[in-house]
Amino acid sequence: MLEQDKLLHGFALLLCISLGSLLSGIAVSEIPLGSKLSVGESNSWVSSNGDFAIGFYNFPDQPKQFSVGIRFNSKSVPVDKQTVVWVAGGDVTVGNNSYFQLQENGELVLFDALQGEEVWTSKTSQLSVALAVLRDDGNLVLLNENRDVIWQSFDSPTDTLLPGQRLSTFRTLRAASQNYVSSFYSLYMNVSGQLQLKWESSIVYWSAGRPSHSNLSAVLTSDGSLQLVAPNLERFWSVFGEDHNDTVRFRFLRLDVDGNLRLYSWMEVSQTWRSVWQAVENQCNVFATCDQQGICAFNASGSHVCTCPFHHAVQSNSKCLVSSQHDCKPGSIMVEHANMFLYGIYPVHDFISRTSLDKCKSMCLSDASCTAVTFTNDGSAKCRMMKTQYVSGYSDPSLSATSFVKRCSDPLAADPIFPLKSPPQAHKEPYNICIPCLVGAASGTIFVFIVIQLGMGFYLYKRKNNYRRLASLAHSRPGSKCLIMLSFTEIKELTGNFNDQIGPKMFKGALPDKQPVAVKELEGTIEARKFRAAVSKVGSIYHKGLAKLEGYCCEFNHRYLVYEYAENGSLEKYIENPTLAERLTWRKRMDISLNVGRAIFYLHTECREFLCHGNLKCENVVLDENFEAKVKEFGLGMLYGEASSRRASAQKDVEDFGKMVLTLVSGFKEVKDVLDWAYKEWMEGHPENVVDKRLKNEVDAEELECALRITFWCLQADERVKPSMGEVVKVLEGTLPADPPPPPFSCLISAREVEDTSESGSEV
Repeated sequence: MLEQDKLLHGFALLLCISLGSLLSGIAVSEIPLGSKLSVGESNSWVSSNGDFAIGFYNFPDQPKQFSVGIRFNSKSVPVDKQTVVWVAGGDVTVGNNSYFQLQENGELVLFDALQGEEVWTSKTSQLSVALAVLRDDGNLVLLNENRDVIWQSFDSPTDTLLPGQRLSTFRTLRAASQNYVSSFYSLYMNVSGQLQLKWESSIVYWSAGRPSHSNLSAVLTSDGSLQLVAPNLERFWSVFGEDHNDTVRFRFLRLDVDGNLRLYSWMEVSQTWRSVWQAVENQCNVFATCDQQGICAFNASGSHVCTCPFHHAVQSNSKCLVSSQHDCKPGSIMVEHANMFLYGIYPVHDFISRTSLDKCKSMCLSDASCTAVTFTNDGSAKCRMMKTQYVSGYSDPSLSATSFVKRCSDPLAADPIFPLKSPPQAHKEPYNICIPCLVGAASGTIFVFIVIQLGMGFYLYKRKNNYRRLASLAHSRPGSKCLIMLSFTEIKELTGNFNDQIGPKMFKGALPDKQPVAVKELEGTIEARKFRAAVSKVGSIYHKGLAKLEGYCCEFNHRYLVYEYAENGSLEKYIENPTLAERLTWRKRMDISLNVGRAIFYLHTECREFLCHGNLKCENVVLDENFEAKVKEFGLGMLYGEASSRRASAQKDVEDFGKMVLTLVSGFKEVKDVLDWAYKEWMEGHPENVVDKRLKNEVDAEELECALRITFWCLQADERVKPSMGEVVKVLEGTLPADPPPPPFSCLISAREVEDTSESGSEV
C-alpha cells in the first residue's frame, strides 16, 4: 500500500494555477457560447456543487507545456491532491498564451498560441450547440436548446473513469504518457464483452468477463464496484473495492502508468487517495512492468523491484539487455537462472515448443539468433525461445521455471594459450627416400579428402533441411512474427536464382511453404553489424500499413531483405499504366493516402524509438490482394549512415507524403513540374482541373479540397509551418480542419531571412 501511495504522490499535480487563482474559478450552472479559458488568466469553469473544475494545468517536468483538464476541486481535497480525471485531446499540450474556448458555432476548441493553430476540437460546429455545462459528476456536456446532450467528456475518456461513466465497446483508457512517450498500456472493452488490459495491441495480461456476451459496458458505481453491464443494466460481472458500500465522497478508476488498473477512494481522515482494489494483484505479472530495466522481483519489504541479473548483460543507458553476440569464436554457454520466467518484449512474440530441458538449451545453442530460453514444467514441458536483446520477466522462489541466457564463453577457458617451447635441434643425417611412406601418406590424404567431402555434404544437407524446417515453422502458424536469417545459397534457392525480377533490385520468391515473398538486394558494402542492428529494429515493427519484414541475409558481401509479397505490386505501376490506373478509383486513392499516412505516423510516434522512412514514394508503396496499401523499405536510411535530426527526418517524410498525395490526385509522377500549376488552379477555384483525367465523375469535392489543402501544407518551403504526420492524418480523417495554405514557395525568402538574422546574432 505504501508503494501505491508513492505512485499517487508522483502523480499529484503542481497546477499552474496558484491557490489564490483557484478562487477565480466561478461555480456556474451554464457555460455560454463564447466563454474562454486561458493560460495567462488561470481561470476555470466549476461545477455547481464545486466538486469539479476544468482549466489549464502543467506538470513539474513540463513547466512551459500546459493541458486542459477536469480535476477534483472540492475544498476538502488539498490542491496537490486534486487529481485530473479527463484531459482534452489526451496527450495534447500547448504553450503560453494558449486558450480553450466554447466558440459561437458551438465547438470546443483548444488553441495553441505557440503553433498558431487549433490542436483539438469537439467537432460539434454543425450540431446546433447552445451551451455547455460541467455537471456535478465531473461530466462536461454540450447541450442544444432542447437540453439534449450533443457531446460529453464521458464518451471520450483518457485514463480515468468516474462513478456513472461507462466504457463501452471499442472504447479505450490509455495510461498517461511519460517523458513525451505515449504509454503502451491500455484498457479495452472488446466486442465479445471482455474487459482487457493490454500492452501495445497484441498482449492481453488481464481480462474480466466471459467472451460470450456482446454490447457490454464497464461502469464504475458510486458504492465502489466495477461492473460489466448490458444496455438493460443486467449485470454480467462485478468486482468490489475494500470499502464497498462505505460512505465515501469521491472515487475514481484509473489505469496507472505502471500498467495496473486501480480503484481509488478519498480518505477524509488521512487526506489521501487510497487504492481499494487493483486488477493485477502481483505487479510482476503486469507485462513488461520493468520494461528495459530488467527482471521484476519482490524485496524483503514486499515491494516490487527491477533488477538486472545478467552478469554479462550489455549495460547501455541504464538498460538491461542480454548479449546479442552471435559470432562467439570460442563458442557459447548457457547461464542458468532458477525460478525465473523470461519473455521477449521487442518483439513480443517468442517461439514456444514442447520439449525437454536439455533439448531446450541445445536448441538455443544451435540457433545463432537465440539469446535466451525459458523452460517451464507446470504440467506440460514447454520451451520458450527469445531472439532479441530486449528481454523482461519476473522471478519468484515459487516459480517452476528455469531460464538460460546465452553468452560467449571465456576465451581463455575455451582456447588456453600455453608458453611456446623452443623446437628441438634437428640432427644432420643424410636424406633417404621411403617409398612405402610416400604411398601411405598419399593414401591417407585421399582418405581424409573423401571424409571431408562427405562431411561437408552431410552438413549442407542438414543445414538445408534445418532451413526448411525453420522457415515452414515460422510461417505455418497464423500471426507468426519470427525473423528468419538466411544464407546466400538459400536466397538463391527461394528466388529461383533471381529468375523473376519485379522491380529495381527486387525479386519474387517463395518460401518452402509456398508463401510468396519479395527479396530486396542491398549494397554489399553495408557494415554487417550496422545491417543486423537495423534489421533487428525494423523487424520488430508490425503495423497493417507496413510491409512485414520476413527475414534477411547477411553473409560475406551479400545483403538481402525478405519482405511479405504484395499481390498487386507497387503503386507506381498503377500511376504510370493507363489501363491499370482505371482500377485506382477516387475512393481507393483516398484510402491509400490515409493508410500510408497512418503507417508513417506510426513510425514517427507509436514505435518505441522514432523511425523515419526517408524515401517515401509511390515505388515504395505496394498493394496487397485486397488493394490495401502497405509501405515498404522503411528505416533503411540508418544502413547508409544518414544522420539528421528527428525534426528534419520527420519533415522530409511529410514532404514526400505531400508529393505522393498530389501524384494520386493528379496522376502526374513528377509533381515538382505541376505544383505551381496545381496551386494556381486551386486558388482560382478550379480544383477539379487538377484531378487525374483518367478518373470518371466520381470525385468527392469536399475530399478533393481537403486533399489539396493538406498537400500544399506538406510541401511548404518553410519547414516551420509544415504539419506533423499526426495532424496530416487527422485532416485526412476529417477530425481536424485545414486552413487555406499559402503558396508552397512563398515562405522560402522569409525562411532564408530568418536564417541570416539568426547567423548575425539577432533573436527570432
